[in-house]
Amino acid sequence: MDYASLLSRQRAHHQAAVKGTAARTRIGKLRSMSRWILAHRQDIRDALMADFRKPEAETDISDIKPVLAEIDHAAEHLHNWMRDKPVPSGLLMLGTSGHVSHEPKGVALILAPWNFPFMLTMGPLVSAIAAGCCAVIKPSEMTPHTAALMGKMIAELFRPEEIALVQGDYTVAESLLTLPFDHIFFTGSPEVGKKVMAAAAVNLTSVTLELGGMNPVIVDETADLRDAADKLIWGKFINCGQSCMSTNVIWAHRSIQEALIDALKVAFGRLYGDIEKAQTNPDLARPVNDRHFARLRALLEGSLSAGAKVVLGGGSDASERYLAPTILRDVPLHAPVMQEEIFGPILPIVAYDTVEDVIAHINANPKPLAINIFTQKDRNADYIIARTSAGTTCINDTTLQFIHPNLPFGGVNTSGIGKAHGHYGFMAFTNERAVVKQRTGITSAKLLYPPYKQVVQQTIDLVTKWL
Repeated sequence: MDYASLLSRQRAHHQAAVKGTAARTRIGKLRSMSRWILAHRQDIRDALMADFRKPEAETDISDIKPVLAEIDHAAEHLHNWMRDKPVPSGLLMLGTSGHVSHEPKGVALILAPWNFPFMLTMGPLVSAIAAGCCAVIKPSEMTPHTAALMGKMIAELFRPEEIALVQGDYTVAESLLTLPFDHIFFTGSPEVGKKVMAAAAVNLTSVTLELGGMNPVIVDETADLRDAADKLIWGKFINCGQSCMSTNVIWAHRSIQEALIDALKVAFGRLYGDIEKAQTNPDLARPVNDRHFARLRALLEGSLSAGAKVVLGGGSDASERYLAPTILRDVPLHAPVMQEEIFGPILPIVAYDTVEDVIAHINANPKPLAINIFTQKDRNADYIIARTSAGTTCINDTTLQFIHPNLPFGGVNTSGIGKAHGHYGFMAFTNERAVVKQRTGITSAKLLYPPYKQVVQQTIDLVTKWL
């Protein structure tokens, strides 16, 4: 495919037919997406099941419903988001009026990941359409069934000069990144995010980078352990741990570590049943492909060699790409699972004596996408939040911040640049255009024009001192 020609056609179409569309027109496009999704709900489930044996219920709650919710939220608020926002002028700008106009950035490139292939493709597209952009979408080749279904969806709903989906491997993404898009929205790893940002810099293209990182959980000595265990097990093992929000390590206060481990094992039984039968449990997904399975098993084996101990799971079966949900204890800080984002069903636990030790470790490493804190004392959570930096934080739960409709979602530095979802997603694809209207004739600014005679200098001095 001639991607440069596609971009050129989308630019022309955007200028002629999309840039100035009213809210009702954009909402109509979003509602057509909702109708298609609801009509093809089973097709979406089947595609994700084929790609990595994702349970239908998980597809509903993590891929389908979030997109529908994103559409509903945008449709409800889009008129207000698009409205010009007047700003006060102040004495220095006496006689003028000013406002912020929200114009679409233009033609966007959306590079989507494989772990939530439907939601993390369609979610950014909702924001792009709401903002009035055209878009080229490149889904992940690692989930081919879902990519093919999304290609069918886009072809049925949009003309290619408005929204186009192109498929292929990483070389397709590399080719697209050489083109001067008006915005790039990328979801993936920090390592690939660096390459995306470097490519965008050549054309000075703005970027939103939704990345990941080492998401620590802190369970202090006051936490409700049964409640925490249920939430930690669900948040970790949904989608086989293949989530940017997945817990990378639990820091457990030493006084409650043993009780927490017991609670986690009981919670796993409540949610997923006997660990010995987990391989046949239809509620547990699989690593997306053989390469990721091998990477995860190497992480586990390396960590066990470093001294970590298994308290749950630990088994695997390469023939079925099965890695048992695994909980580790006594994990050394130099163990492989502590050196990179796990992105799989392995949950390390590290005991701590003082929260300052945990804070020091967090601050010595790249800023995480999420820090989650389990405590029954607000001041304990406030203490940690005040002394760390993260894209998001959840107290007494995990993952929920991702789906909150009125909060920005994104990381900081290596865990992400820019924000997404709701109004923040709309703004990611929007240029805030400053507009000032000056009156004709005599204006306050003209009092400062040259020649700079004494009266002008006196006026400048007055303005400098008092305004």
